[in-house]
Amino acid sequence: MGKIHILHENSEWTEPLIEALEKRRLPYQDWFLDEGIVDLKTEPPDGIFYNRMSASSHTRGHRYSPELTAAILRWLWRSNRIVLNGFRALDLEISKVVQYTALEEVGIPVPRTIAAAGQKGILEAWDRIGGSVITKHNRAGKGLGVRLFHDRNALQEYVVGNDFELSVDGITLVQEYIQAPEPYIIRVELIGREFLYAVRVDTSEGFELCPADACELEISTCSFENENVLGQSEKFEILSNFNPPFVSDLQKVMENNDIHVAGFEYILDKKGNPYYYDINTNTNYNAAAEKRAGISAMDRLAEYLGTVAEEC
Repeated sequence: MGKIHILHENSEWTEPLIEALEKRRLPYQDWFLDEGIVDLKTEPPDGIFYNRMSASSHTRGHRYSPELTAAILRWLWRSNRIVLNGFRALDLEISKVVQYTALEEVGIPVPRTIAAAGQKGILEAWDRIGGSVITKHNRAGKGLGVRLFHDRNALQEYVVGNDFELSVDGITLVQEYIQAPEPYIIRVELIGREFLYAVRVDTSEGFELCPADACELEISTCSFENENVLGQSEKFEILSNFNPPFVSDLQKVMENNDIHVAGFEYILDKKGNPYYYDINTNTNYNAAAEKRAGISAMDRLAEYLGTVAEEC
């Protein structure tokens, strides 16, 4: 069996996976990618490589981790190593523009979105959409920079004010606001390009939500209070006997972009029409919701990685 190499920049997020691998006595190597070198004249180690690099790495002080990972993934590709979530998946992870074009390519509806560089471009985007908008970072994670505006003047005050928060790549997305009849979104989890489950996420207290347990503790980046972790965990509910829309098309997006593990988020409008708006190739899972549902995505992921490693 080949060794399972885990490429990442956040040890808190990899601990549950490592526990699942160790429980199965699967060989693994932890690659924490913050600093380092890539000697292109050498050969990478044997085994398979699972890329868990996050678009929000810069919020943890790892500004250039995605760029380092991109170099490593190209090195691995040149050397014909098996990579799960390869360099095309990383391109998608760190750019919502790339995500939306990938979704639209297979006919999956997304909210109307305009990419803007500079304050003038953000206001021009409002004029083109002509209604309520959400601004967000093009390279983000955990809902970074997400704000809702119903009024052009309020948007203008924001973009020229001290509170304006620029995306790390300089691109702000101005997106048509999809008003849901109920305050929730659905996240669809796929492992090995197979549908595992869908989780309903309560968004009544804000936009910056992700299913990971770490989000429940990071007040600066998520809209949770850490005084009641159990209560916040109940915001996540794994749905039983649920068939998300466009699953076969989501699998096509994964095939087209060298993605093997991902979470896709969508929202329903007042007419019940779904709009997908986020793809997370560094997908995380909420342990409390999984415990209530009697399912473990990390166990399934470890099994999948073990199967691939055994075949390499």
